[in-house]
Amino acid sequence: MARVVVDVMPKPEILDPQGQAVANALPRLGFTGITDVRQGKHFELEIDDGVDDETLARIAEGFLSNPVVEDFVVRRLS
Repeated sequence: MARVVVDVMPKPEILDPQGQAVANALPRLGFTGITDVRQGKHFELEIDDGVDDETLARIAEGFLSNPVVEDFVVRRLS
């Protein structure tokens, strides 16, 4: 068994209202120095050793993300 992480983020040109809401709230809560916040999704998958990188990319692109507005990164942890 191996562990894989897939991080999905809005593409840079896509507005991120949730990230903007967090960025606007931080100074009101006393946190300064934060200039931008982007909010994404984080998935952890336990996979069999036989699952290859191409299959993981197809899962990330076709199921975990919307490739029109999101980018993803797949990382094997073990």
